[in-house]
This record gives sequence, structure tokens and C-alpha cells, in this order.
Amino acid sequence: MKKIAFIGAGNMAQSIIGGMIAGGTPKGSIWATARTTSTRQKLAEVFGINVVADNHQAVQSADIIVLSVKPNMMADLCLDIAADIQGKLVISVAAGIGCNAFEKWLGNDTAIIRCMPNTPSLVGEGACGLYANKNVSDNEKNDAVQIMASTGTALWVEDETLMHAVTAVSGSAPAYFFLFLDAMTKAGVEQGLDAATAKSLAIQTAKGAAILAEQSEDDLETLRKKVTSPGGTTEQAILHFQTRDLSQIVGEAMEACANHSKKMAEKLQ
Repeated sequence: MKKIAFIGAGNMAQSIIGGMIAGGTPKGSIWATARTTSTRQKLAEVFGINVVADNHQAVQSADIIVLSVKPNMMADLCLDIAADIQGKLVISVAAGIGCNAFEKWLGNDTAIIRCMPNTPSLVGEGACGLYANKNVSDNEKNDAVQIMASTGTALWVEDETLMHAVTAVSGSAPAYFFLFLDAMTKAGVEQGLDAATAKSLAIQTAKGAAILAEQSEDDLETLRKKVTSPGGTTEQAILHFQTRDLSQIVGEAMEACANHSKKMAEKLQ
């Protein structure tokens, strides 16, 4: 069993650790670092894994290193542990930092995988995009998928620039749905429902629609048409969205997201 070290143990790292343990990964094969004593104690109590303050100790004890510190801390961290990381697979969950930066900090021959998870990973329903540099072997790709798939879906992109699109489609996208659900809830309240009922109906409908879309053999347009009877109530809502060109609004919003991701990446290189 390969050993995995998480350098930085915030919410995202904890969600991955929890998913791995639920999937059968031995607790003794997982290491994590945290700066505060209270966080280390909590990690040890909740997960029963190896928890230390020393990044070097964790890196030296593992075969796969998951870097999950804040982007503005990444350069100093990598330069500090570079000597210990040689020959190991590095997985980064930090947004905006490209493989070229990691290669500069850790060495050009370092096997590096970038991943963009999202917050539903915290409940085992995440979506994660992955990109591997030229130094990553097929076995290492499989290892990375096993780790990231423990919190949901993990899919590869072949071009690193597509990680900006992944950010727009899934990384940032939970917020889009929260915004829409909030608007639906408020509209329901305005039409007479109490807030709890409106929220529960909206959330369950979104959940059910997502599951139906995942399991159905129909494409998304067909599924929409099946709900939209000519002259019916649903048609009125859809026509209202289309009159205001919802597709264009969504497209422009996602483009703004991806463009800002690119700008952030340029600053972090």
C-alpha cells in the first residue's frame, strides 16, 4: 500500500482523507501536517491517521504528496521540501498554479498532477478535473484517480490550459447553483410558501434533476423538452429564461470565471 502525505489539512484535504478512509484506505498509510496543535489533535481524533507538524517528516514517510496549502504559500513550501520530494508523485489541489511553476520549484523531472476539486467533495459528491505533466506514469495516474475519486468524480484533461475551463464548469460552479437555488427559494416565499418549505422543495428538485440527468439515456435538451409541455406552465418559465437569453448569460459568466483564472495563474507563476 502506497503512503500518502497531505501537506496542509484544511477542509478540502480533510474531505479527501475522509473519502479515502471510507473507501478502505488504511489509516496508517495516510500522513497529514498541520501548523497548530489543536488541528493536529482534531485530525488524529477524527481520522486516526499520522499527524505531524514537520513537513519534511511527512514527505519522507510517503510515496505520494498532496499539496493543499494556499496558493500564496506554495512557492516557499515547495522550495523547502524539494530535496525530500525527489522520485515521488506530487498532486496539487491549489488553484491557478501551473506545472511549469512546480517544475521550477521542485525540479524539471518531478511527476506533477494538478487537480481542481470543488466543495461538494466535502459530502462525497465532488467533481474534479485532473492534468498530468509529462513525467507522470500511467500507474501514477491511476493512483491519483483513486485518491480524488474518493470524493466524487475525477476526469482527465489533456491540455493544461483547459484547467481554466474546469474551474468555470465545476470548480467555481457550486456557487452558481447556490445562487439559483437561493433565487428560487426567495421567489417561492414571495408566492406564499414558508422559507423552509421553499428551500427544501428547490434543493430536492435540483438533486432529483441532477440524478435523473446522470442516469437517463436522454441528452439534456430532450430531458428539458419532456418536462416542457406545449402551452403548459413549464413552457412559460422556459420562455421567460430564453427571452432574456439565459444561455448567453451563463456563457458570459463562465467566460469571466475562466479569464480571471488565467489572470490569477499569471500572477502566481
